[in-house]
Amino acid sequence: MKILAVGDIVGESGVKKLKQELPRIRQEKDIDFIIVNAENSAGGMGITTKIFEDLLNLKVDAITMGNHTWGKKDIFSFIDNPKLLRPANYSRGVVGRGLGVYECKGKNIAVINLIGRTDMNVLSENPFIVANDLVNDVADKADIIIVDFHAEATAEKIAMGLYLDGKITALYGTHTHVQTADEHILDKGTAYITDIGMTGPKNSVIGMDPTASIKRFVTSLPERYKLAEGDCIFNACIFEINDENCRVEKINRINIR
Repeated sequence: MKILAVGDIVGESGVKKLKQELPRIRQEKDIDFIIVNAENSAGGMGITTKIFEDLLNLKVDAITMGNHTWGKKDIFSFIDNPKLLRPANYSRGVVGRGLGVYECKGKNIAVINLIGRTDMNVLSENPFIVANDLVNDVADKADIIIVDFHAEATAEKIAMGLYLDGKITALYGTHTHVQTADEHILDKGTAYITDIGMTGPKNSVIGMDPTASIKRFVTSLPERYKLAEGDCIFNACIFEINDENCRVEKINRINIR
């Protein structure tokens, strides 16, 4: 089993890059299951109905979100689609779901979307407690458990990986838009990488126009962010899973620049 996780899609140009690369990668790498983070896909903030339908047409199996889940009001018209996941540790009673279980090649794959609390400016429940409860709930229903932890702090991501080591198949980080080179198998068998990167404008500050971003840092004055233009990069990660024990045997980063 090969599971492909695609880093945060940034803007419509990132969606275009996904359309260009995904069919080829699926075929060349013999991918079985695809997870895409799309919380920045519409203008850098949220997701629209059109983009959601574009992802479904690409045969993406699960779409995860993050701190910009509610950036576009379109989402409320398809929030209950089983392929769409928002952070599971949003406040109780919020619409949508943070856990999905999908069948693929005779295996049940559980995908969990979580959001961090360190420097995220989002009021959320404790992701560690929620993660533990969800993993326990789904343990007897899923052969494979994958977690997208949408978080800012590397320490929080690393801690979550160690906290869930041996209980889940793989945990990867999203949100910082910079692919890290620390992919490895933890002591108890869980695959881990701090961040899988982004799919969006190459000449940018994490997808945003450099001029506006630099001005904010130089002057300390508010400056409206806007999406960068130009060629895009494609960041993703492939988890190769042993069909017998459902453990990751190999992690391959993809960085197309």
